[in-house]
Amino acid sequence: MSPLSADRTLSNCSLPLAFNHVGLTVPDIFAAIDWYGEVFGASHIMGPRLLAAADSATHETPGIFGKQFRSAYQAHLLLANGVGLELFQFIEPAVELTAENMPYWQRGPFHIALTCPDVDGLVMKICARGGRKRNEPTNFVPGRPWRLCYCEDPWGTVIEIMSASYAEMFGNWPQPGMTDTPRMIERPPQA
Repeated sequence: MSPLSADRTLSNCSLPLAFNHVGLTVPDIFAAIDWYGEVFGASHIMGPRLLAAADSATHETPGIFGKQFRSAYQAHLLLANGVGLELFQFIEPAVELTAENMPYWQRGPFHIALTCPDVDGLVMKICARGGRKRNEPTNFVPGRPWRLCYCEDPWGTVIEIMSASYAEMFGNWPQPGMTDTPRMIERPPQA
């Protein structure tokens, strides 16, 4: 039995899985609830609630966040396709704003991405509501009507805005109309 088929016998989940939610740390949970609702139309479905290491109702938090965790506020928002935005405002220890908010060279996520056919209009809305753009909106693939732009919320979370779905953009690569041939990387031979 291959390692892949052995892994499938350990879980009753159907593959591929659906993306459930992303957790974002913010310094002001009420302002973030309002901002994500106004700018992206996210529905506020729960919270904020207090998470406290000493409370029996949230007794799992020290196991999740570590021994230094004491308290936080948590709220849940929902995007149009059912993917959640889980907002956290950590109280103790307090949220720290870092000088570099897009450490793409470090392990783990460094941005979230949302789909909007009007990239330029949404970028203007983001900037008008206290966010900022990291680059000018740009055409992504020559000959295709696809645009993208990297932006930030008012607290520095990096958000990519794409004009088409992920599957549409990357499912037929290279795309017709591309003027340069992309350099694809071969998988090294398995030992």
